[in-house]
Amino acid sequence: MKKERIARIHDLLGLVNTLYPPALAEEWDNAGLQAGDTGAELNRVLLCLDPSGQALDAAREAGAQAILTHHPLIFHPLKNLTPGDETGRILFRAVREGVAVLCAHTNLDRAAPGLNDWLAERLGLSEISPLAADRGGDLLKLVVFVPRGYEEAVADALFKGGAGKVGNYDRCSFAATGIGTFRPGTGTEPFLGRQGETERVGEIRLETILPREAKGKVVEKMLRAHPYEEVAYDLIPLANRRPHVGLGRIGRLAQPVTLGDFAGEVKAALGAGSLRLVGDLARTVAKVAVCGGSGASLLGEAVRQGADVLVTGDLKYHDARSAEGRGMALIDAGHFATERLMIQGMAAALREETERRGLNIEFIEMEGEEDPFKTI
Repeated sequence: MKKERIARIHDLLGLVNTLYPPALAEEWDNAGLQAGDTGAELNRVLLCLDPSGQALDAAREAGAQAILTHHPLIFHPLKNLTPGDETGRILFRAVREGVAVLCAHTNLDRAAPGLNDWLAERLGLSEISPLAADRGGDLLKLVVFVPRGYEEAVADALFKGGAGKVGNYDRCSFAATGIGTFRPGTGTEPFLGRQGETERVGEIRLETILPREAKGKVVEKMLRAHPYEEVAYDLIPLANRRPHVGLGRIGRLAQPVTLGDFAGEVKAALGAGSLRLVGDLARTVAKVAVCGGSGASLLGEAVRQGADVLVTGDLKYHDARSAEGRGMALIDAGHFATERLMIQGMAAALREETERRGLNIEFIEMEGEEDPFKTI
């Protein structure tokens, strides 16, 4: 019977980075490991929205060795670390109690599937696509030359490393035949040919695509699978965008409804204590834009793509006036209500990936977090 491998904090970090690559995070963000020993053993993880004392209480009660949050504990560079402020108190306690703190923030917002996909689905949208598309420049083309008969083994290694994904398709590649030439030098141990003699070999030019953040893993697996002592390959930067990645989402309702009725559905679906609305409650809405958390910056893009309403949080007075002037309806459901569904969505995704990898990690969904804003 195969002995089950002990999971560690670095395994959790690898899971998170696979599903929500750090390269997707905004430049100003601080996603990833906030505190903790990557070599520490791990069997339980608490998922929550905020890194708080309440979250550490829940982690202790659940016997969790890590908390995985959406909002970073360390957001701005620390000039000092003392227990005299909230960040310091939580960091000191987390280290003292042996609880690692990790977060997936704007990388979770931009990922597919990610927080904004779950928000769009919760509100009943279909034909969902990113509202603000991927920035581009995060993809690479890998070209490698393989002797005939070994192309399938090398391609399989590339795919296992994370290459070959295009939208909802995977194991994507292109192969063409040709002739490769080389002359093994002194001290070589060639797979084909002899030292000092020029060799002509039928080879396959194998091409595939990969996200930049997977480059190290893909190349490592390719080199292990390739039979040659020296592997000829190219990594070419691409300007292509990942079609399902980006901030916010836009989609359609199954049936057009009034803004008033849709607002009621949003409130119920998100469990929001209250909503703020901009627009005529009797107007019809069919095309809906969403952005969890603070999405006012996407107002212009929502208008450009023909959305009838934008659902988000943290809207300001001037955002409302701007929307009025553009004929756009707004629903402010609050930062908390539009993001807390990440707990359930991320837990499901991590459980699936953990099972696929054969890791023994339990993911616990925190209950009891409340919106800091109260309604009266």
